[in-house]
Amino acid sequence: MAQMVISASPALTLFNGFSGRAKQTGMLFPGWSRKHAISMSILMNFRSKGFSFVASGATQWNGGVAELAESETTSRSYTWPDKKKPRVCILGGGFGGLYTALRLESLVWPEDKKPQVVLVDQSERFVFKPMLYELLTGEVDVWEIAPRFSDLLANTGVKFFQDRVKQLHPSDHLGVNGPTISSRGGTVHLESGLVIEYDWLVLALGAEAKLDIVPGAAEFALPFSTLEDACRVDNRLRILERKRFGRDFPIRVAVVGCGYSGVELAATVSERLQDKGIVQAINVETTICPTAPPGNREAALKGSKHCQAKSSPSTDATTKARRNPQNTEEQLDLFDKILGKNEDLELEKIISNAEFSAALYVLKVLSSRNVELLLGYFVRRIRKSGISEVSEKQTESGAVLDAADEHETEKLILELQPAEKGLQSQTLEVDLILWTVGSKPQLPELEPCAWPRELPLNARGQAETDETLRVKGHQRIFAVGDSSSLRDSKGKLLPATAQVAFQQADFAGWNLWAAINDRPLLPFRFQNLGEMMTLGRNDAAISPSFIEGLTLEGPIGHTARKLAYLIRLPTDEHRLKVGISWLTKSAIDSVAAVQSSVIKALSGS
Repeated sequence: MAQMVISASPALTLFNGFSGRAKQTGMLFPGWSRKHAISMSILMNFRSKGFSFVASGATQWNGGVAELAESETTSRSYTWPDKKKPRVCILGGGFGGLYTALRLESLVWPEDKKPQVVLVDQSERFVFKPMLYELLTGEVDVWEIAPRFSDLLANTGVKFFQDRVKQLHPSDHLGVNGPTISSRGGTVHLESGLVIEYDWLVLALGAEAKLDIVPGAAEFALPFSTLEDACRVDNRLRILERKRFGRDFPIRVAVVGCGYSGVELAATVSERLQDKGIVQAINVETTICPTAPPGNREAALKGSKHCQAKSSPSTDATTKARRNPQNTEEQLDLFDKILGKNEDLELEKIISNAEFSAALYVLKVLSSRNVELLLGYFVRRIRKSGISEVSEKQTESGAVLDAADEHETEKLILELQPAEKGLQSQTLEVDLILWTVGSKPQLPELEPCAWPRELPLNARGQAETDETLRVKGHQRIFAVGDSSSLRDSKGKLLPATAQVAFQQADFAGWNLWAAINDRPLLPFRFQNLGEMMTLGRNDAAISPSFIEGLTLEGPIGHTARKLAYLIRLPTDEHRLKVGISWLTKSAIDSVAAVQSSVIKALSGS
């Protein structure tokens, strides 16, 4: 039989006192031995450093999360409370998974058709990823953007399991059980040994950073996609800030990748470090944010200006910019100033990500801070320079450094190879490398099997789905977010963004309702609501798609962005708590600003 192994990230909650390797024998799959006269067993090996806390349906519940005794290591089946009602298992608790579960809870169901829902995630917290940057600036607290699943699901019927997926065994493939489709979806095996039998499955496992594409990246670069990543980056910056306090030389940070995440991260870090640091943003393409919608790209190109490397701005490009009636004189003057300051940049390519005014604002922010754009380069290798700022494992204050702190003070070398003609190879020496390039979905690695029930995956490892978000060939499996590969009406793959996952979760919940109640399923249609980028504390740029030509920037854009995300937080109760917290912080900041202004006025007089 096929065994599909789910890859997962290393963020685990370890059992106290667990050591060695634990071996478990499997169990016979319910009903399969009777139908096919096949007896199967599964041998599961658990690494001593990878054993996770798990919730078991056979044990008591505590605050919405099930508890498991440390001695329970044998394979066991989860017992659903009701044997007659539909059983829905959701793998992954990100935007796609959690919001699908909440959508199922919000729908009106016939009494005998309301499904029992189980949500599985390796972390104890849901993470609102678009606001991870605010953790670096101190604008938000962890509980605001990363609430615990137990708190979010406390007043729902959804059961949460903190565990990692080990194997997936679907039995709903067309043709597996003859001409008919199985009435049972299959089973999910968790690393703790728990086996969950389901009728309907939702794949929403998300993706993890891909660091194995460049030698040295996995060892020396830090990704920025999870709560643990954000906390690690914040801690590393604190260490560097402490070590450089009172010194003249700046902190050097390299951000690899200039997509939305890379640009936002570069702007946030540069705003935090201010004149104490220099941020270098590296991208293999000659654009920033290259995955933006074509309409926005065309609007930007209408007002863009082209200049060759190390040359003067093109007069023809300036004329084209001024011929565009949507570009104001103020924007055009700013355009000329920025271009004059950055003559070595191909501006028409750099601002291909958004409408003209928004693109100018982003470029203005990057230009006003210590952000250096290195476009048209790819990282060939990352290595240590062999130079450490502390020679005797001791700081200037006399505090002894531990091994981790000592490693964090070592200089790192990035070897850059040009991807464009006319560029020279470069070598950068930096203190910190932040990696925002590449991701890999956490979906099964398929093994050969005699039965045709493998998940159809694309080249990126995402499950191929039809327009109703059902995995092709599997009537009882849905896939959303990073786990899903779906094309729009023009045949282009939908981007792996929170906006797409949020909308897909709504459709997945509705289509599960329709499938369970024998109603027609709805085709998913993505509606691009616009682009939002944070550019540091109290600074953002927003270009809503439903109001052509409108761009909110600076403090107004920052406020609008926070309000938009506040509305999208998971539950009403959490939205209320976070809203009160943000309002209180804003009031305190306003009072502090007024006091500072009064003090300055009095001291000046």
